[in-house]
Amino acid sequence: MRIFRIQGDQLTELSVLPDAAPTTGYLWIGIARGEFEHHVVALQAGLQRWTGGPLVDLHVSDLLNDQLPSHFDYTSWYDLLVFRRLVASVEPAPTRLPAPAAATALAQIDTSPVGFAVFDRVLLTVHPADCLVREFFANRLQQQAPGAEARSGTRMPPSPADLALRMVNHIVDSYLELRRLLTRQLDQLQQELFGASAGHIGWKRLLDSRNGLHLLEDTCEDQRAAITEWIDAQDELPRESEPAALRERELLRVRSRDVLEHIERVLSHVRRLESSAEAAVQMHFSAQSHRTNEIMRTLTVLTAIFLPLNFVTGFFGMNFEGLPLIHSAKGFWWTFGLMLLVGGGLIWYFWRKRYLGRSR
Repeated sequence: MRIFRIQGDQLTELSVLPDAAPTTGYLWIGIARGEFEHHVVALQAGLQRWTGGPLVDLHVSDLLNDQLPSHFDYTSWYDLLVFRRLVASVEPAPTRLPAPAAATALAQIDTSPVGFAVFDRVLLTVHPADCLVREFFANRLQQQAPGAEARSGTRMPPSPADLALRMVNHIVDSYLELRRLLTRQLDQLQQELFGASAGHIGWKRLLDSRNGLHLLEDTCEDQRAAITEWIDAQDELPRESEPAALRERELLRVRSRDVLEHIERVLSHVRRLESSAEAAVQMHFSAQSHRTNEIMRTLTVLTAIFLPLNFVTGFFGMNFEGLPLIHSAKGFWWTFGLMLLVGGGLIWYFWRKRYLGRSR
């Protein structure tokens, strides 16, 4: 468990839970899911002191559930947002992986939920044990000094809701980076589909990829629904009269819409990949059907060429004494020449009709 007090541009990490909430600024408590289960009583007591109300029991169960989909819920004193992030095995720098490693790593897309309990002056985040989101933002905020703020153009999150949206946006950005790997993986599988060796097609990997795309689509749809409900809840809040509070509310709306737009981009890309995979499979079977038709056409032409030749050999193979040319010394050469003429003529005819050779 890590405890931070954010006041203006200052970030202070605390060793224990404070007795009271800061008069200015807010608290950020980032805790792993297993540790949250052991310290839930102390955290509930702390939330009671800081905000005047603890977490609802059902929301505590939601934060402890590692299979919960992305969703949003709210009360009169806090908002609860559960957002599924990618597992750590595919989070860091996915664009650096080579194509075979990418295909292996992304055959099965795995996610885990991150919970956000957003109070007015407290942000409680419940992470998986291997989650890198908390450490990323803790290090980023610790390294962000007031002197560097003017140069970088960034500033400390002014409210718990703003910090929560920044973390959610960071999670969605990992999905945006995942698009390159998914595209590369499907491109590799499509090359296999249209390769010369049809017997070595990785049908199982293709099926796993399609299942991974379906899972990613369902995850993004849940994320979109959760963020949409968050935006609707923000719009239903009473209108602020103070200019500072009004600007902060508008900033939250902008960040929320930006997160929603990123989710829409991931969802749109996933659906395009699904459509591309379906089209590639259909084109593969169409190509196989076309190749089969070419083989059958070649065999039919060969049969048509040899059919009159078989007729000639069968005709002169009959056991009759009165067959023409049967007793002539030049009969064989006349018959052989006739067979060459008929066979060559049929080959020339079928070649002119483009029945022979590969069609272009």
